[in-house]
Amino acid sequence: MADNKGRDGGFRGANRNTDRKPRGDKPGFGEKKFGEKKFGDKKPYGERKFGDKPGFGEKKFGEKKFGEKKPYGERKFGDKPGFGEKKFGEKKFGDKKPYGERKFGDKSGFGEKKFGEKKFGDKPSFGERRFGDRKPAFGAPRAERKPRPVNLAPRRVALETLLDVSRSDAYASLALDKRLAQANLPRRDRAFVTQLVYGTLENRMTLDWRIDQFLEGNKEIDQTVREILRMGAYQLFYLDRVPDMAAVDESVSLTRAMGLEALTGLVNGVLRNMIRGKNDVVWPKPQDDAVKYLSVMFSAPTALCQMLVSAYGEHDAMEILRYRPKDRSVTVRVNYLRCDDARLRSLFADDELEFDPGILPGMYKVHSAGDMTRMRAFQNGLFTIQGESSVLAARMVGAKPGQTVLDACAAPGGKTAVLSEMMGDTGRVYAWDTHAHRVELIRGTMNRLKLENVRPAVKDASVPREDMAMTLDAALVDAPCSGTGVMNEKPDVKYRVTKEGVQALCRTQKDILDAVAPMVKVGGTLVYSTCSILPQENEEQIRAFLERHPEYEIQPMGAELPEKLAAHENALGLQMFAHRDGTDGFYVCRMRRVKA
Repeated sequence: MADNKGRDGGFRGANRNTDRKPRGDKPGFGEKKFGEKKFGDKKPYGERKFGDKPGFGEKKFGEKKFGEKKPYGERKFGDKPGFGEKKFGEKKFGDKKPYGERKFGDKSGFGEKKFGEKKFGDKPSFGERRFGDRKPAFGAPRAERKPRPVNLAPRRVALETLLDVSRSDAYASLALDKRLAQANLPRRDRAFVTQLVYGTLENRMTLDWRIDQFLEGNKEIDQTVREILRMGAYQLFYLDRVPDMAAVDESVSLTRAMGLEALTGLVNGVLRNMIRGKNDVVWPKPQDDAVKYLSVMFSAPTALCQMLVSAYGEHDAMEILRYRPKDRSVTVRVNYLRCDDARLRSLFADDELEFDPGILPGMYKVHSAGDMTRMRAFQNGLFTIQGESSVLAARMVGAKPGQTVLDACAAPGGKTAVLSEMMGDTGRVYAWDTHAHRVELIRGTMNRLKLENVRPAVKDASVPREDMAMTLDAALVDAPCSGTGVMNEKPDVKYRVTKEGVQALCRTQKDILDAVAPMVKVGGTLVYSTCSILPQENEEQIRAFLERHPEYEIQPMGAELPEKLAAHENALGLQMFAHRDGTDGFYVCRMRRVKA
């Protein structure tokens, strides 16, 4: 199982009013590629077409200066002087009263217009204000000021990541890391991309329910447009700091940048209608269909909702699905062979990182950390990024110096590292995985942490090995599983859960347990763990294992568990929940071989 865990995002106003070409001067579809126009690019003098506003300095001698034109609606029919009646310089600036007989300077200040006086859509699009438009009065409330232009680049990175997930079934964390590395965005934009990707994924089914009610029969739309609408709706209804019109306009711009000019009207219309009709959405009712209600309101497949309801009841299922972490903190563990707590805390303080101690010794939750893999302390192996539940499972093995230990499903190597460090880099740790590229991840982790007693190998732990019978002092089976315990951190996981998929995983878990059990010596320890919250992968799996293997018995962990977790251990192990324990949803069971 993967051990590494991985997100205030914002937007950067990269474009100014001068970035935009005058209305009507936009190139035709396909003529301009995304990012082609540089900041401040402007057509040379003389390139403007008929009707274009002249640029600064282009007016000829004798033309009316700024401010001399009468306001719109002031002139009555027929009151324009005939040709030659008005001489140059005759009218002084401010001679004529503005519309409504106001005197110069008596125009009401920004913000005096009451809410609702202007109809939706009258306001120019975000970023369209021209030179000379009246600015807000000094001291106007910040919320009433026009929003800054938004940099399109972060949204495009987010869109491409979401398309990787939806089209190629890529893991969101890996796809995001790849896209961010290619984009080389500033830290603030990286944070915004991360929030946009995970937030959109986390609420995908809820967003689709809302979107579909405004598509009017066009639900089978291009996947790119679907993801753009999801991103736009997420910004409208979940991100207060993004102005509504900015979310709409940038979604339209993103559609155009992706070569879908013909669909910009659809995107614009749907998002604007969603704003107008946000209170008109019809949501499922729990009394009518509890599973459908949970699925739509908390964005989870119906199969997963049904499994959770069957296992825990409607109320607890809702609490599990409702939970969202308050922050995307990163949990790290000290490598005690190369560092200590005092030094690590000092390094975090030097980088002005905010952190809190975890529930396990040597563990810390770092807030708003960004990409901690870029820190020199990480690259030098002083700490590793790892969830507390994962560390707990490895520590329950109780590995000691000089022992022979197996990590049966080891990649990417986080738990393997815990075992190696507990053994003081002595003895031997076998680290197996079925895929060569994942075994290379194990080697990379051990090299970074400077651990030399680990033996990575491409091996299938579900295959019985008579040559290794009763050769191990301890073994850890962190089995392949549904990942339902980490769906709060990795929201794409929940959309992969199916009844058939869980059944297949249960068979694999059984095969690995049956193959590894004979390898442990009498008196040795076997730990089984998953990052799942489904009973069929956990308690039910262990109950069946003990029936097949009477040579094993449960070895309670209570005294070695943090007090808040020890209270939840039962006769078949410990099931942790994110919403209850503040950890990943993890299952751990420790067994001891008592006879041959």
